[in-house]
Amino acid sequence: MGFTHFSRAQPLQAALASAGAFATGAALPVALSALLPVESIPTGVGASSLVLLAVLGAVAARLGGASLARGAVRVMFWGAIAMICTAIVGRIFGTTVG
Repeated sequence: MGFTHFSRAQPLQAALASAGAFATGAALPVALSALLPVESIPTGVGASSLVLLAVLGAVAARLGGASLARGAVRVMFWGAIAMICTAIVGRIFGTTVG
């Protein structure tokens, strides 16, 4: 079937890569939340997160040989949906930001 030592699943490597990608992607929004005035945090963090999602989507598309624009829009769209759903759940349970 063409399996080799190099094509086997590497769960530890995948977990470390995922953790690194998550930390890298979270660095700017976390830094902004520490630097922005309290009333600007939701907008600033949301906007910077969407921009970073678009960049990471384009990078992933490039690595996979797909369209950069489609990859960026796809990741940014679903990220925005996830943020909206999170905000709705937060509002339902009465949480506040700031």
